[in-house]
Amino acid sequence: MKDIINKLNKYEIKIRKAVNSHLNGNFSSVFKGTGLEFSDLRTYQYGDDVRAIDWVATAKGHGAYVKIFKEEKEQTVFFMLDVSGSQDVGKDGSLKIDTAKEICGVLTLSAIKEASQVGLYCFSDQKELYLKPEAGMKQAYNLISKMFRLEPLSLKTNLQEAIAFALNILKRKSVIILISDFLDKDYAHNLKALARKHDLVVLHIFDKREVNLPSLGIVPVYDKEAGKTSWINTSSRFFKREMKDLFEDNSNQLEKLCKQNKANYLSIESGSDYVSSLIQLFRYRK
Repeated sequence: MKDIINKLNKYEIKIRKAVNSHLNGNFSSVFKGTGLEFSDLRTYQYGDDVRAIDWVATAKGHGAYVKIFKEEKEQTVFFMLDVSGSQDVGKDGSLKIDTAKEICGVLTLSAIKEASQVGLYCFSDQKELYLKPEAGMKQAYNLISKMFRLEPLSLKTNLQEAIAFALNILKRKSVIILISDFLDKDYAHNLKALARKHDLVVLHIFDKREVNLPSLGIVPVYDKEAGKTSWINTSSRFFKREMKDLFEDNSNQLEKLCKQNKANYLSIESGSDYVSSLIQLFRYRK
């Protein structure tokens, strides 16, 4: 575990230096824009942002009112990590889940150093691990340790229920970083609700084999979540095109959904240089 912490610290420092120096930005920008909580109402004045209008109070017929917000002393950064069976894809040592956990660990250290409270929810089609948001480096090390040692009880995925859990448990507006391969369906409605209520960052983890499977002839492919094996002709051009089109369609729909709901979206290939990808994320959020 000490080696893992050292590795994550090294990457975190590398990202921080790149953002502060080369991008002329502020490292804390990835956690900006959510440190506000409702304080009071006042009458609408010309020039006020119409998005701040409280339509419930306005509808009572005593004039238009806007919400007043005050800055919170501490931000909450909440990680949602998909640990289902489909994440166990890729080369040994660089599976999708390996990349996802490392990214979660690096950003946990980042958030803690920015004086944020950090929490974690690991999910499959059930709750695998939940750590309520707390501040301090002790929380960071505890979170990283439990996350890397976690052995999920289920191999299946239910993004819809996982998002519903976050919507229910987080009362204040928070930065939510959702890390998954998004190999599921019927979660769009809840994802929209999550983006409306919180500052959402979507990290889409994929493996190149999901886009371009090597030509190995007819081979058995084991679906870990379904628990069954299928024989597939990996040399078939039709199969390759169908597989690539399905992946690109799912990715494009997810990215479009995020843009429509003002959530940040970033796709990251397992085993790739995710440090440069995270620097790209900070650039988006400046």
